[in-house]
Amino acid sequence: MQVTETQSEGLKHAYQVVVPADTLEDKMTTKLTELAQQVAVPGFRPGKAPVPLLRKTYGKRMMGEILEETVNETASKTLEEKEIRPALQPKIEITSFEEGGDLEFTMEIEALPVVEPNDFSAIELERLQVEIGDEEVDERISAIADGMKSFIDVAEGEAASEGDAVVIDFVGRVDGEEFEGGAAEDFQLELGSGRFIPGFEEQLVGAKVGEEKIVEVSFPDEYPQADLAGKPAEFTCTVKAVKVALPVALDDALAEQLGLENLEDLKTNVRRQIEGEFAQHSRARLKRSLLDHLSESHDFEVPPGMIELEFNSIWEQLERELENQQKTLADLDEPEDEVRTEYQRIAERRVRLGLLLSEVGTTNGLEVSQEEINQAIMQQARSMPGQETQVFQFFQQNPEAQASLRAPILEDKVCDYILELAQVTDKSVSKEELLADPEAEEDGGDDKADEAVEGTEGDEK
Repeated sequence: MQVTETQSEGLKHAYQVVVPADTLEDKMTTKLTELAQQVAVPGFRPGKAPVPLLRKTYGKRMMGEILEETVNETASKTLEEKEIRPALQPKIEITSFEEGGDLEFTMEIEALPVVEPNDFSAIELERLQVEIGDEEVDERISAIADGMKSFIDVAEGEAASEGDAVVIDFVGRVDGEEFEGGAAEDFQLELGSGRFIPGFEEQLVGAKVGEEKIVEVSFPDEYPQADLAGKPAEFTCTVKAVKVALPVALDDALAEQLGLENLEDLKTNVRRQIEGEFAQHSRARLKRSLLDHLSESHDFEVPPGMIELEFNSIWEQLERELENQQKTLADLDEPEDEVRTEYQRIAERRVRLGLLLSEVGTTNGLEVSQEEINQAIMQQARSMPGQETQVFQFFQQNPEAQASLRAPILEDKVCDYILELAQVTDKSVSKEELLADPEAEEDGGDDKADEAVEGTEGDEK
């Protein structure tokens, strides 16, 4: 075998490989000899069929198999000898072959970069912490009680006020034509709930039983149905009932309705729930800060092919989301070329972080056990009541689906490993600061770039 390197630019390599004709002939002879022991040829005793006859009958098919095997073997051997870890499947093209002659093919490869993680102990991060006060717990319990309130009819002739509920029949029209989903009967709407598009509920304040109200509103520009977004609409509403809410007392009886012993038990459970929610937000913000730091502090070359694959995945997801919203690329707030540039940057960041996290995980022996995958599958099953069996079967029959669960688990393990080495200090903040969108902050990170970093985790397999 003769290997000539024809390109070596950064992570891109190309080789021309020549396999001598006698190597192919040796493989052919070996295969034909083995075949002679297996096939029965009329006129010849078993195992005595002449090789030239077998070559004439089976040679063409066997040569196809030999070429495929030879290309795969020599390509793997070349990569091993050159100490190259391919980022993607090599691009191989047979450039010359005639029976009895040499085999020549070219191989183009993008290699994985050498990733050298920085000293994680030098990383300084803040973990945002919120102290949960009694007022936070009371607000949450009040919201629970508000969702459990009941309504009774108001006195005859009394008008609807904010916080009351009206029972209405309505028909909506755009440009004088009724539209799908724009009509309902006996619909109970709490005024001030914000369930309907802006301006709708306010125009029913003051309505009385038996009245017909014409409500004029405009659909928001970002309304999911593209054919309605931004358009003015008119709703003919017939008021069939006006109801007033009965207050729900914040007492032991409320707790008992929720299956708890008393109000104190309810407060304890609500506080625990809030603590869990804030802990999740705190971890998400800490992980995001870590990924931002890792992205900014590691600047190694990333294989262009991997970036292209990641970009295509992001772009296809964007197009699916737009299609679901009955929109097109023309409906984006930014020009398409600017969006593409931004998503290219996001794709490169994701791949770089994926390669870095994969290297850290591999170097430190971090793995995901089957038990952890099974727990993740159980979580998925619990989120779909009544379909648990189908969920389990889906994951059992689809290794790729299991891999999609493995990636985020491994990513979290690697991040936890790094955070154990980093200098993390707690910072007390308000609830509003914890829940704020970091993009809106001066030094905020990149929400889009943090989504599905695990999509590139483990790509060097």
